[in-house]
Amino acid sequence: MQGERPDDVQGERHDHVRGDRRGDLHGDRHLGREAAHEPHPSHLPHPPHRSRRWSRMRHRLAHLVTPHSHASMDKVDAAMETSREGLRTLWLSLGILGLTSVVQLVVVVLSGSVALLGDTIHNAADALTALPLGIAFVLGRRAANRRYTYGYGRAEDLAGIAIVLTIAASSALAGYEAVDRLLNPREVTHLWAVAAAAVAGFLGNEWVARYRIRTGRRIGSAALVADGLHARTDGFTSLAVLLGAGGAALGWRAADPVIGLLITAAILMVLRDSAREVYRRLMDSVDPEIIDAAESALRAVDGVRGVGQVRMRWIGHTLRAEADIVVDSRLTVVQAHALAVAAEHALIHAVPRLTAATVHTDHTSDGTDPHAALAHHGVG
Repeated sequence: MQGERPDDVQGERHDHVRGDRRGDLHGDRHLGREAAHEPHPSHLPHPPHRSRRWSRMRHRLAHLVTPHSHASMDKVDAAMETSREGLRTLWLSLGILGLTSVVQLVVVVLSGSVALLGDTIHNAADALTALPLGIAFVLGRRAANRRYTYGYGRAEDLAGIAIVLTIAASSALAGYEAVDRLLNPREVTHLWAVAAAAVAGFLGNEWVARYRIRTGRRIGSAALVADGLHARTDGFTSLAVLLGAGGAALGWRAADPVIGLLITAAILMVLRDSAREVYRRLMDSVDPEIIDAAESALRAVDGVRGVGQVRMRWIGHTLRAEADIVVDSRLTVVQAHALAVAAEHALIHAVPRLTAATVHTDHTSDGTDPHAALAHHGVG
């Protein structure tokens, strides 16, 4: 076991990997359970406690009411379905924001409003972020191979970087135009049209924001959530254009560029939040509560004597896990394998978006260090 290892742990290594790898040595979707005539962990004998019997009964009833499978093909189908949902969200968002940007651009040409120009630039940039995300979702559908053994889900992280760069570029352009207008004042005309375009921008962005955030959280896509937060701020900056139009109507010529600078500041705040989310995903950050839930689920598995390290990482909008558990040293290889399957099964039920887990089993100590051969590699 790596990292923090319980003192009573022995190191007979049994790495149980879900059957969604190519070249699975066990030969079927659940590591050869059917081929070896090995019973499912839920069918193994347990101590005759009523609470355990009741837990097993509830678990089986849950399977009957909500049938499902953890086979690799089911996981691939689920990933493809979430990708389709993400793509549908992106294309609808692109259409709504594209139409909003065109309407606003026409009003910018008529009125000369630099605040509305900044809003239009940001809306157009937000619409264009659908392109790298769309490419990422399409790439994510590709199957894993011998070079990309975890698949192509990390393309979403690259899309997140592209989105952050797009937000940064739009903020720089909007800020430049606002400063230029302060230095070179110009009268804003067609104020009623500017106000109407601002309202249209708010409505379009808020609809897109809700849709993207809801879908992103449902499918576990940090990039899509970041894009939705970006759109939400765009909606409020659109409303700020109304203040600029109101100030101009009252004769304050600097109102329009000042609002343009405020919009730039709002864009920079979104840039900060989006960059933080993308950075965390690139650094394999997960919510500590997820790790807590996984450890609790492992400890609840009958036969698990202890839990060591539990690690997770996002691959696109799905999670993969590695877990170390301690088992009785008297178990056979077959029994230890069945316990590893049971541990993985518990993890899949406890952690949303988890599609695969590698479970390392160590046995209780007999006074020797079975990992001594790894000590000079810094592993132990």
